[in-house]
Amino acid sequence: MPLLLLVLGALVLSLAGAAPLAAVADEPDPPPIRAPTALPDPPPPGPRPRVITIAAAGDIALSGPGDPFTSVRRALRADVALGNLEGTLSTAVASKCGGAPAAGCYAFRAPPSSARVLARAGFTVLNLANNHANDYGSTGLAQTTAALAAAHLGHTGRPGQVAYRRIHRVRIAFVGFAPYPWAQSLLDLHAAARLVHRAAERADVVVVTMHAGAEGSDRAHVRPGEEYYLGERRGNVVAFAHTVVRAGADLVVGHGPHVLRGLEWYRGRLVAYSLGNFAGQHTLSTAGVLGTSAILRVKLHADGTFVRGRLVPVRLVGGGTPTLDPSHAAHALVRRLSREDFHTSAVRMLRGGTLR
Repeated sequence: MPLLLLVLGALVLSLAGAAPLAAVADEPDPPPIRAPTALPDPPPPGPRPRVITIAAAGDIALSGPGDPFTSVRRALRADVALGNLEGTLSTAVASKCGGAPAAGCYAFRAPPSSARVLARAGFTVLNLANNHANDYGSTGLAQTTAALAAAHLGHTGRPGQVAYRRIHRVRIAFVGFAPYPWAQSLLDLHAAARLVHRAAERADVVVVTMHAGAEGSDRAHVRPGEEYYLGERRGNVVAFAHTVVRAGADLVVGHGPHVLRGLEWYRGRLVAYSLGNFAGQHTLSTAGVLGTSAILRVKLHADGTFVRGRLVPVRLVGGGTPTLDPSHAAHALVRRLSREDFHTSAVRMLRGGTLR
C-alpha cells in the first residue's frame, strides 16, 4: 500500500508540473532587443548672415560750442550713423550774405572743433550736398571737409563723389545729391543713375541721401512733379528716388523740407522722403511740426535687402536740442503721411515705431 501511494504521488506531481512547461513552450519568443537607431549628426552651423545697422537723421545746423546730442546718443549708436550737415565747420568770415545780411539770408557756421562733437554723438558719415554747405564759399567748404577728416568722419555730396565704408566685411557706398552746383546734382536723373550704378558695382549696399523738396511746415506731403522754394528748383523727389533705386540704391534718405515726410516701399527698398530737422543751436525753427523729428534705424542684409526697421521719435527743445519724445508724435505724423501719400506702397508702422 505505501508503495502504491508513492507511485500515485509521483504521477500526480509529474502531471501538475507539465502544464506550466507546456504554457511556456507555446508563448512566442520575445523580440530581440535592438540598439536604438542613431540620429544623424546635425550639419555644422553655417556662417551667420551679415547684417548692418544704419541710423539716419535729418538736418543738423550747429552754431557754436556745446553738445546738443547727449540725449540721443544711444539711438544713434549703429554700424553707420548718417546725418545732413547744414552749414560749415569753419573760421571763414566772408559769407554768402555779405557784410549786411539781407532779409531771409541765413549763413550757418560752427567752429571746426564741432566735428568732434558729431563724432562723439555717434555720427560716422555726413552729407554735404545741401544749400548751406557753401555758405562761406570754397574756403568754408574746404575747412569743413578738413575738420571732418580730422575727426575720422566720412562725408559725401560733392560732384561725382562716392564715400565708402567697410563694416562687418560689407562694403557700403554713400552718395549725396542736391540741386546746387557744389553738389552732385539731383536734377539730372540720368547722371544720378549712372553714379549710383557705378557705386553699386563696387559696393554691397548703396545708401543715397537727397536734399530735396520745398521747405516749410506746410510742405509735409510728397506730391508728384517738380518742387520749388522761393523760385528755386528743388527737384522731383519721387522721380529721383525711384530712379536711384532702379539704378541700385538700397536705401534712400531725404532731408531739406525741415519737416517729416512719409515712408514708401519701392521695389522692396525703403525711401524716407524727409527726416526733418534734427539739431540746431538757435539756427533752425522748431515751432510746431518743425520741432517734430525722428531717427530712422534700419537693418539691412549684405545684399541690401531689408531686415527690419524702426522710427525713433524725437522732439527738438531749447532752441534745437534733440530729445527722445515720449509722446511719439513722429509716429502718428509719419503713419498718416505715408498712408495718405503712398497708399498701397506706404510703409506701415506698428505700435512702437516698427516698420512693416
